[in-house]
Amino acid sequence: MTAPEGRGIAGQTDTFRILHVSTGNVCRSPITERLTRHALVDRLGDRLSGGLIVESAGTWGHEGAPMEANAEIVLADFGADATGFVGRELLDEHVIRADLVLTATRDHRAQVISMGHSAGLRTFTLKEFTRLVRAIDPATLPDARDEGVVERARALVRAAAALRGWLLAPTAEADEVYDPYGAPITFFRSIGDEINQALDPVVTALTGVPAPH
Repeated sequence: MTAPEGRGIAGQTDTFRILHVSTGNVCRSPITERLTRHALVDRLGDRLSGGLIVESAGTWGHEGAPMEANAEIVLADFGADATGFVGRELLDEHVIRADLVLTATRDHRAQVISMGHSAGLRTFTLKEFTRLVRAIDPATLPDARDEGVVERARALVRAAAALRGWLLAPTAEADEVYDPYGAPITFFRSIGDEINQALDPVVTALTGVPAPH
């Protein structure tokens, strides 16, 4: 059976889609989506970051729901924008179109991969992907200034997938981002810090541009 064509499978478009996945798509994945967007614009500016499309969905997504109020507060802490967010349930089409899927937990990763669509080579937990990209020599990746950020991003995913079996997590829990749903703002902020720290090396690897100080 031939896998359906899509951005993540055909890989021949001028855009690169990053899909963040959690459970309800109202806490972790919205925070991760909007922090990623914020960081990309911070590094590249609006014009250059345009080829990277960042989205999110939930395995039990609250379709049409706003993000949690505490998640909005966390985003505001980082100067990121929560405007216009609407929760989505994870669908086959989201996985088909994604070039990189980053999940909050190993269980989410397993659920995405079980959907098929050749998702295994481009689906990682966020923290797993962070660990892998830290081990990749940036000099082996295409220069975003010469070949474009989309080509660099595709090469990064291929390199991370090749490393996965060689660079294992120190513990199973090391690859998890725990759910703050219903928790006080202090826990939301700790999860926001955790996500932001995990994203920093990922965005640097994707763009070739370190965080501004």
